Amino acid sequence: MTEYRWLKNYDEGVPASLEPYPQKTHIDYLDEAVKEKPDGTMIIFEKRKMTYAEIQKLSDEFAAALKDKGVKKGDRVALIMPNCPQAIICRWGAWKAGASIVHLNPLYTEAEMEYAFKDCLAETVVVLSPFYNLIKKIQPRTCLRLVICTGIKEYLPPLLELLFTLAKEKKEGHYVEIEKGDIWLQDLLKKYSGAKRPEVKVLPGDHALILFSGGTTGLPKGVIGTHHSQVITGLQFYYWFKKYVEPYKDVMAAVLPFFHAFGTYAVLATSVVAHLPISLVPNPRDLNDVIATIQHDRPAFFPAVPAMYIGLLDHPAVKAGKVDFKSMKMCVSGAAPLLAETKRRFEELTGGRIVEGYGITEATMAGIVSPYEGKYKEKSIGLPLPDVVVRIGDMQTGEGDLPAGKEGEIILKAPQLMVGYWNRPEETKEMLREGWLFTGDVGYMDDDGYIFVTSRKKDLIKTSGFQVWPREIEEVIGSHPAVAEVSVAGIPDARQGEAVKAWVVLEPGQAATPEEIQAWCREKLAAYKIPRFVEFRDRLPKTMVGKVLRHVLVEEESAK
Repeated sequence: MTEYRWLKNYDEGVPASLEPYPQKTHIDYLDEAVKEKPDGTMIIFEKRKMTYAEIQKLSDEFAAALKDKGVKKGDRVALIMPNCPQAIICRWGAWKAGASIVHLNPLYTEAEMEYAFKDCLAETVVVLSPFYNLIKKIQPRTCLRLVICTGIKEYLPPLLELLFTLAKEKKEGHYVEIEKGDIWLQDLLKKYSGAKRPEVKVLPGDHALILFSGGTTGLPKGVIGTHHSQVITGLQFYYWFKKYVEPYKDVMAAVLPFFHAFGTYAVLATSVVAHLPISLVPNPRDLNDVIATIQHDRPAFFPAVPAMYIGLLDHPAVKAGKVDFKSMKMCVSGAAPLLAETKRRFEELTGGRIVEGYGITEATMAGIVSPYEGKYKEKSIGLPLPDVVVRIGDMQTGEGDLPAGKEGEIILKAPQLMVGYWNRPEETKEMLREGWLFTGDVGYMDDDGYIFVTSRKKDLIKTSGFQVWPREIEEVIGSHPAVAEVSVAGIPDARQGEAVKAWVVLEPGQAATPEEIQAWCREKLAAYKIPRFVEFRDRLPKTMVGKVLRHVLVEEESAK
């Protein structure tokens, strides 16, 4: 095996390779858990525990129902729901029927939802009740024929179900009356109670999942992942942390939604292959519920995004010392840069460690992660996981393997890369070339094999002839003691072509002026990198998983 420079910095016990990977699917891993520990907890949802045997039975019944409703191998079944038991039951049930899952963001607008359905051609959807009316609006303009509706309260413990019905169901838009021809999930499962799973052969190389990604450019595209890609990614993450977790006991927190690659591949897939009970959080923006879930479920493994860590640190109950996070042995931060101060404060609070990670949907999260025990390098996303190979290619051509410290495009190869974009062969060819995935991210690798992301190719700011990477400036501003969050981008400017602007959110109770921020930058950055404009805001626009929407800030600026 090639002795890549990063291998010498792996934690003790982490193998350089996991080849050959078992020819299994997540269906097989559930079967295995049912044999080994049928009464073991697979999921925890708002204090209710559900066993491997329960999920097996319910997903078998759902698979039988889908087959009877005409779902065939290779069909797409869409899920419109957050992290809840139905997301697990219907995912495994659809797989057992031979279908692929298309898990879509419930917060899509009507236009975005219609676009996704027209693109993936799903004929079946399972939708949580608050989003049912949206699906009915777009149904006539899509090929949707089977609509199955479900309610969030269906798997709550009895007392919580009653309280939800009385206090929240109508008030928060969960109560709906479905139209003739549509089906309630619970009615369907009751009808097929005791049914056996269909005799459908599901192979590791079959399509399992389509997640939508913006890619490097253009409209969202459906990224196809196989059953085997989930197994491979889950095993890579598991072996990175294996010596610190106990199967069937240590709980994995799922605050990241399953319609996102981080939530599906790094969190759910790892919990499945490692047999870790998974704690489901339906709304990661409800920090009170997140904290209550942590207190009850006591997760050992807590993957999240920086915005979640910042939100928890700033929560009044946490600041008052009323919350115990000591169960957390390992935290992984991804999807956005983690500020050093956030890392320090959260590790102090938990006694555990946060490591940074990196992955993209097109790679099905073939990841780069900081070692848990080994050296942590500030601003680095870490080392390639076993069987993930990274090179830094020429910025324009992608060719070559640039020397340590030289900046270029991050290009990677791994056994679980996407099959391609759904029905987009030209875009697939642009992203996947001779087995290498061109990420569109810019960075460099040091002598030890640690990788540093500096920006996206498309985020490059060109000001007065200089090239400026937003992340470098964000790191500097983020280190200011009064700053909680920051985003930097280039805005149109008649004199400079583009001017550097920073949007800053201050810590509660803190104050600063634009001049103070600029002076702070002046000590650490070349003059052309110092933001010409600094705007203070209460919050930054973000995706549901906490990625700052830099393009929204730029669009708002252009609209002015």
